[in-house]
Amino acid sequence: MQNTANAAGTDGPELVDTAPLVEDLYPALAELREAGPVHRIAGTDGRPAWLVTRYEDVRRLFADPRLALDKRHAAPGNYSGFSLPPALDTNLLNMDPPDHTRVRRLVVKAFTPGRVEKLREPVRRVAEELLDAIEPDGRADLLAAYAGQLPIIVICDLLGVPQRDRRDFRAWSDALITPDPARPGAAKEAVGSMLRFYTELIAKKRAEPADDLLSDLIRVRDDEAGDGDGDGGGDGSGDGRLSEDELTSLAFLILLAGYENTVHLIANSVLTLLDHPTALQELRADPSGLAAAFDELARYEGPASLGIRRFPLEDIEIGGVTISAGETVLLSAASAHRDPAHFKDPDEFNPHLGRSGHLALGHGIHYCLGAPLARMELETALAALLRRFPGLRLDVPRERLRWRPTIRARGLISLPVAW
Repeated sequence: MQNTANAAGTDGPELVDTAPLVEDLYPALAELREAGPVHRIAGTDGRPAWLVTRYEDVRRLFADPRLALDKRHAAPGNYSGFSLPPALDTNLLNMDPPDHTRVRRLVVKAFTPGRVEKLREPVRRVAEELLDAIEPDGRADLLAAYAGQLPIIVICDLLGVPQRDRRDFRAWSDALITPDPARPGAAKEAVGSMLRFYTELIAKKRAEPADDLLSDLIRVRDDEAGDGDGDGGGDGSGDGRLSEDELTSLAFLILLAGYENTVHLIANSVLTLLDHPTALQELRADPSGLAAAFDELARYEGPASLGIRRFPLEDIEIGGVTISAGETVLLSAASAHRDPAHFKDPDEFNPHLGRSGHLALGHGIHYCLGAPLARMELETALAALLRRFPGLRLDVPRERLRWRPTIRARGLISLPVAW
């Protein structure tokens, strides 16, 4: 992999070309990992960033309190990222303690393993209904018709989003996660649409609360804020309180993350099993093995190639490289998962090895809030699919499948299958 000219004009080493990371991810990461633990690249916003590639470094830095998520710690001119309004940007992916601790505590109870387990049967029914709809056709784009449908139904039901308001969500999500260069204004339009959507939804739930997570969060916000200052405004600075921006941003994050990552976790896992027919047949014969297979599926082809960008609060050293405070650091979970220094035969998929320590759901205080839900959805989605469609196969040559053109996430554009 070659270095490219430092087009950003900043001091420091020339930038590594990231095109191979889009074109052929794992061989490109292997080359970088072998060359060194840290590399200067063009980040997801086009500005210089440091990419960390080796497992031990990535895992340690996921939990290092010297690395902040709050963009206010970015050095001036160092990072741009998404241009989100405060009503969407005041979320857990841009928070450090104590605000992160306070806000996370208010929602974590909704995703405990016990509460999630109660959703298993409703999720199974949704999966069966989706498969009923496509079964007569004998073929489908499984990403659009199944993997892309199940998570949005589940998370919208959890939050209490009406059916009529769900149709545009995937287009908004795609515009944010994988911007189309041919439509430079699409991401901005999606942000505006999402802000209106969440603002109106919260207003409706406030007027007519129901038995759902969003209504519960609104009650917490209004009751606590009202007790604090009497005007319901609330700035979120007190213990146990949510500001209005935090409330809206929390709804935005739960819906976006609960949808986006699970869609591609399901689709990537189906492709992995189709590529490994012996494992597929074993799991079809004994679906109870899916619980144990989750970790290997998430390690081998997880949807989150990179962790959320981080900013050192002080100068830090990684692998002999000094990174200045405020620079952008990207932790490559995809590279860590294929590091032979930690995983034996990392480029092989083997659900029987019981490999532990994958970082697909993060590590440390920012460990994925919805991890129990993601596990349950994947197990349920695969169990139903493998049982219903014993002849499941790819409907196009394997080499024709295309991945989304981004280094941020690992997801297919489509997954044509037949049965």
